[in-house]
Amino acid sequence: MGEQPIFTTRAHVFQIDPNTKKNWMPASKQAVTVSYFYDVTRNSYRIISVDGAKVIINSTITPNMTFTKTSQKFGQWADSRANTVFGLGFSSEQQLTKFAEKFQEVKEAAKIAKDKTQEKIETSSNHSQASSLNGTDDEKASHASPADTHLKSENDKLKIALTQSAANVKKWEIELQTLRESNARLTTALQESAASVEQWKRQFSVCRDENDRLRNKIDELEEQCSEINREKEKNTQLKRRIEELEAELREKETELKDLRKQSEIIPQLMSECEYVSEKLEAAERDNQNLEDKVRSLKTDIEESKYRQRHLKVELKSFLEVLDGKIDDLHDFRRGLSKLGTDN
Repeated sequence: MGEQPIFTTRAHVFQIDPNTKKNWMPASKQAVTVSYFYDVTRNSYRIISVDGAKVIINSTITPNMTFTKTSQKFGQWADSRANTVFGLGFSSEQQLTKFAEKFQEVKEAAKIAKDKTQEKIETSSNHSQASSLNGTDDEKASHASPADTHLKSENDKLKIALTQSAANVKKWEIELQTLRESNARLTTALQESAASVEQWKRQFSVCRDENDRLRNKIDELEEQCSEINREKEKNTQLKRRIEELEAELREKETELKDLRKQSEIIPQLMSECEYVSEKLEAAERDNQNLEDKVRSLKTDIEESKYRQRHLKVELKSFLEVLDGKIDDLHDFRRGLSKLGTDN
């Protein structure tokens, strides 16, 4: 039947430094599987751990061994046959406790197996001694010849050699079975590693696609930022144009005030009436030009009002003032006409 696993856990494996006998040297780069195996044929127990294709623990448990907890998550035991000390680092205190309890259990089982083997050896030895004595008495009684004695000795040697050969064959079969099981575990680990590589490849492909998508999004945002900057520049130009028109309106208002002051002078009004009329006509033309400009400005504002909502109130106020000025200008003209008629 070979060896059968009876307990399995995972831990980081260490070995004592053979030079200093103090420092720990890591035997595995990461946590590996550590298992108890029971050999039915030889009635023995072993702790085995494999890291990749390398066997890092192969320790046969004897009654003399002791597993010692040196911290909450670390334990160790000495193996005189391997001439080293093994250390195991666990991820939790519970795992360390379970491993230590199993070590003690296996140690007791190994002690019982050793006692039974010793009893069998002693019984077999006593039986052999009794058979040897009986055989000696028979030989004395039969007075066997030297040739028969030599043949019997050779026959016994052949039997011993045959027994040893059978034992070696059995041992080789056990080792072969162990190697097959190790090979199966290595094959499983290799398949798991290949599956992990494929999974990492898929994850890398997903990350690369996500990276490309984010880059495209960044390009789109940069384009939107450029468009916003162009809109800001256009808004700045519109503001400048509005300021220029407001300055021109202020000049016209000043000119209208001057005209009003001139119209208040009655003696000079008659002489300058024609001149004022020409001025009014020029002012009307200017106002007409201003009205055309205002209408053009209104058109521009209507086209960009969804971008310049905050300018709508100011522009509306400006138009109301301008309309008031135009009405005042018309009223003023009608007043002048009426004044001329009265005179």
